[in-house]
Amino acid sequence: MAGEENVTEEQELNSSGAKAARRNPDPVMEPSVEEEPSDERAWYVIHCYSGYEHKVKHNLEQRIETMQMQDKIFQVVIPTEEEIEVKEGKRRTIERRVFPGYILVQMLMEDESWYIVRNTPGVTGFVGMGNRPAPLRPEEVQSIMKRMEAEAPRIKVTFKSGQKVRIIDGPFNEFIGVVDEIDMERAKVRVLVSFFGRDTPVELDFLQVEKA
Repeated sequence: MAGEENVTEEQELNSSGAKAARRNPDPVMEPSVEEEPSDERAWYVIHCYSGYEHKVKHNLEQRIETMQMQDKIFQVVIPTEEEIEVKEGKRRTIERRVFPGYILVQMLMEDESWYIVRNTPGVTGFVGMGNRPAPLRPEEVQSIMKRMEAEAPRIKVTFKSGQKVRIIDGPFNEFIGVVDEIDMERAKVRVLVSFFGRDTPVELDFLQVEKA
């Protein structure tokens, strides 16, 4: 009986020690807090036939929704910018594709997401070395987005140095001249206009002239 009592007491001591250890765990043994999984989403470039960008974007967005891949493929963007075009004396704002035939996709590059994008009707492939897609650098993405978000529309220049142009606004309206110099930064063009028998340089805005 004494032996049984000793065993019982030993068991009780072990049990009490275990309870105490649970109440006061050793800080050295405390498990470390797991870090949040890093989000490795990045922007990739896919190629398609020029002129089919919007159709391919629609196809891909439908596949993302149908196959419930919103947690792997996040955004599909066609880089565009607004542009003012002067044609037949009239100005109109058009949406111009910055990179015809290319679409940006923000995604986690995994086998499943790669397969869904790559096999979307109209997609001819990813941009990268061999079969390995190459993500865009952050500065490249920032530059593209900045162009898309520009407040002032870009002016489309349809003429070049040495070409004849018609002035459609200002005191020299309806005069024909020759382009002498184009200043893209200031959106100005210098035109040589024949005035009183001699060429006179006139500085004009891009929107004041059109190709003759």
